[in-house]
Amino acid sequence: MNEPNNKNIIEHKLQIYSRHLPHWRLTGKLYFITFRIVHGELSCEEQKLVLEHIKQGNNNFYTLYVVMVMPDHVHLMIMPKENYSISRIMKGIKGVSARKINMNRKSSGSIWQNEFYDRIIRNYDELYEKLNYILLNPVKCKLTENPLNYHGWYFNDSVEIL
Repeated sequence: MNEPNNKNIIEHKLQIYSRHLPHWRLTGKLYFITFRIVHGELSCEEQKLVLEHIKQGNNNFYTLYVVMVMPDHVHLMIMPKENYSISRIMKGIKGVSARKINMNRKSSGSIWQNEFYDRIIRNYDELYEKLNYILLNPVKCKLTENPLNYHGWYFNDSVEIL
């Protein structure tokens, strides 16, 4: 009788599917996620509204490591809590924040693009690279010289980074 090897165990737990973008799901992993607005830009007030909503989900649906809300997109790193899928979490983040933005604008309609980009963080080097990318994004876009003071930035210093 053959013993199961690690490859088969990993393949069994790993779920891969695709819409327009590929999505890999593996329980207990940290994800880098990016999602974009349909058109236009979020005001500073709207960016803060999205940031606060994402922070409210921390420890309830996911562990939030970092988030950067930009005028036209959002980057975040989260680890879903057991029994919460990335798809379910993103539906909640995008749905509730869109409703709040529309209420603020006294409008209706889609705010966010339907799909989002996600990637499982595989090692410390990738984690470091993504953290730097997120942090320096508003500098690269000439929105601030000091990203630590940017109104769309949040780093959860209570989590252990690998």
